[in-house]
Amino acid sequence: MWISRNYTNESKKEGHMGTRVTIQDIANELGISRNTVSKAINNTGILADATRDKVLKKAMEMGYKQFSYVTAANTGSSVLSVPLSKGSNEIALFMSNFVAGSHFALIMLDKFQKELAGLGYSLTMHRILEEEQESMKLPASFSRERTAGIICIEMFHYEYDQMLCGLGLPILFVDAPVTYAKAPLEADILCMDNHSGIYSLISEMARRGKTRIGFIGEYMHCQSFFERYMAYRNALYLAGLPCPDDSCIIRNKEGARYPSSKDYLEYLNERFQKLPRLPEVFLCANDFIALDALQVLKKLGYGVPDDVWLCGFDDSPESKIVTPPLTTIHIHSQIMGFSAVNLLMSRISEPYLNYRTVHTETDLIYRDSTCD
Repeated sequence: MWISRNYTNESKKEGHMGTRVTIQDIANELGISRNTVSKAINNTGILADATRDKVLKKAMEMGYKQFSYVTAANTGSSVLSVPLSKGSNEIALFMSNFVAGSHFALIMLDKFQKELAGLGYSLTMHRILEEEQESMKLPASFSRERTAGIICIEMFHYEYDQMLCGLGLPILFVDAPVTYAKAPLEADILCMDNHSGIYSLISEMARRGKTRIGFIGEYMHCQSFFERYMAYRNALYLAGLPCPDDSCIIRNKEGARYPSSKDYLEYLNERFQKLPRLPEVFLCANDFIALDALQVLKKLGYGVPDDVWLCGFDDSPESKIVTPPLTTIHIHSQIMGFSAVNLLMSRISEPYLNYRTVHTETDLIYRDSTCD
């Protein structure tokens, strides 16, 4: 996990015992197996909720690398305990799409809501329609008087987000609009690490002799897509590879903004056929786009991985069962949920903290779509 934007309390690399905390240390503290701890932290395998919660809270308490900045000072608690203001016990969730449309949001929100409930807060959900964003209207169901803080998940309308920041309430954005060449949002931002996995992937592709690597995804769609595209370009430079602009599909046709729509599939079909030649590898901004690309490539007679390798981002459930299984980058959704609660609670407790941008760790997972 790493923090930027003038955050004054630096993330520690060492735990409360003065040495780097490992999974084995957590296992020893709890008297359970290392494998159980690994499953809980990496959100893999089947574990009882109570076991998973116990492991994650112990990891935060001990300052494990993914949680080191969020341990509550002087309490030993994994979540900051913030006294409720009279009449202000709601956390408002704003989102522009249904949660089911996000690969990580469902798991993240489940953990977020459980932690909130333990602190005495309730979560109210507000879906913000496109016309409401354009007209800068707050939802009728939103009550500023009852609201202690706001969490926005994948709200990418910059002007609307600026309006929300002007409400004078603690606010957290989980992913955010691109603010390149614009004033930054006056809010905390939580993202996943959009760099490390891409650097590792391209370094490995170069080692395997792949020199033409393309990118698919509207890079100005959101901060995460922008960071992934910048990481892609930087990684090519560091690997000594050219950036094949003629093999990048980084702008979307008007009306074809959403992956998996008929318009978007037709757009990819059109763009693939106009490529002077197919790159050896396509890196996609997320798994939705990678799955669309896989579908269109197959219809055009190209095989994955025989003719082109394919990599996504998110580690969606579909990425594991599609043929071939998709190389992707795993997001730790539960860790994002814990981090979101701590960021928002610390903002409620100390509203004058410098604004923070926090990135939680991700893991590159190789599967058959990038197989020799």
